Amino acid sequence: MMRLEATGLALPGRLDETGLTLAAGEMTCLIGPNGSGKTSLLHALAGIGHPAGEVRIDGADPRRAIAARRARLIAYLPATRELRWPLAARDLVLLGGADEGEALAAMSDLDLEAVADRRVDRLSTGERSRVLIARALAPRPRLLLLDEPTANLDPLWQIRLMDMLKLSLREHDQTALVAIHDLDAAARFGDRLIVMDKGQIAADGTPQAIFAGPWIADIFGIEKRDGVWQPAA
Repeated sequence: MMRLEATGLALPGRLDETGLTLAAGEMTCLIGPNGSGKTSLLHALAGIGHPAGEVRIDGADPRRAIAARRARLIAYLPATRELRWPLAARDLVLLGGADEGEALAAMSDLDLEAVADRRVDRLSTGERSRVLIARALAPRPRLLLLDEPTANLDPLWQIRLMDMLKLSLREHDQTALVAIHDLDAAARFGDRLIVMDKGQIAADGTPQAIFAGPWIADIFGIEKRDGVWQPAA
């Protein structure tokens, strides 16, 4: 079953006209160098920046949905973790559209009970990251658009989070598009990889196919030798 069907997506100067489909239950990792268009594609899908094109999630247009319905269709996690709002962490999670039980469950999953009543602008960067992730996950949206979700997390939480996402996709019939710089994590957790380059989709396939092809060396300028990523020869 196709969860996402997007056609004609474009952001002038950032993303060339692009179409995309994503299957239910699938985690697709979006990889590419800085400035390649990963965030622009996520923005276009989330309706940020007045993009051209159409987006359907299970046949529904999230841009025309009321706020409560939209929260159940789509969630976007931005790459920035800067928060200046003097809000308690629990209140920020609730702003994502979840009910109180869902919000508390998401915060428990991300080990945030101890900071629930603390102001988010006074949390560490890693704690803010987990609060924002909880906000995105709590309403259990059909489609998760996650921009560098493991950034600012310690190594243990990077692994925990990706395992948690994979489990959530299976248990709640969700779909995730995850922009990520860690190529090894993309290969480990992604069911599918999309390689971005110069505002376009340059390659799309299984991790095995992508890493066996020329794209990593040609686009990233690196290759793995003796199990270590190094500049391409």
